[in-house]
Amino acid sequence: MAQFSDYIVFVDESGDHGMASIDPAFPLFVLSCCLISKRDYMATVVPAIQRIKFATFGHDAVVLHEREIRRDIGPFAVLRDRDKKQAFLDALTDALALAPMTIFAAVIDKRRLQDRQRGENPYEISMRFCLERMYYKLSKQGQVAQAGEPLTTHVLCEARGRSEDQDLELAFRRICGGDNFSGIELPFDPVICDKKSNAIGLQLADLIARPIGVRQLRPEQPNRAWQVIEQKLDKNPAGRYLGYGLKCFP
Repeated sequence: MAQFSDYIVFVDESGDHGMASIDPAFPLFVLSCCLISKRDYMATVVPAIQRIKFATFGHDAVVLHEREIRRDIGPFAVLRDRDKKQAFLDALTDALALAPMTIFAAVIDKRRLQDRQRGENPYEISMRFCLERMYYKLSKQGQVAQAGEPLTTHVLCEARGRSEDQDLELAFRRICGGDNFSGIELPFDPVICDKKSNAIGLQLADLIARPIGVRQLRPEQPNRAWQVIEQKLDKNPAGRYLGYGLKCFP
């Protein structure tokens, strides 16, 4: 019988991972991963976001999407009232700041990647880095094996389409099978979730992806979300997050 770790991972992205066309306004691909203990997720993270949903919408069936929130569309049209939107954003920022989680992210500059002419896949590069770094984090906490048996950590990703999901899973299993920096097996298992899934963790991963990219693209732009995200990125003992919680490539 499989044994599970005490942690769970939620993954989302910002920007198009394809290389056929590059959006000059956002020429990046960002992969964001939230590593959270299951105990904290159930006791702290989920209730905090549900409280915000009930206070804002009267129910918790709304799925938080950064793009819709930013544009005040769909269920977020109620946020066209400036005061209401500010209160909502303040509450979300506070909830993120208090969430006991560690963030791992990769930012791929597709223009520079294209210049390398190596046919590299932004999604695979990003996923490899994040899985490697999360493995090291979990290893330090004794969460990769117990009594010689691997502890599986589930990695939840939002579905994107049958073909893309198959490619994602193949890349994921290839990386976990040994196609990584250390050449070792990584005890992660992917879970592809429907886009309408109301998993709070997936919504958090969605909310943080774009602000991470904006910080790299326009560092001078005010970015309150980044100020919180920066504190959550995995760091080395000296407090450095580049190469640890955040990889910018090439």
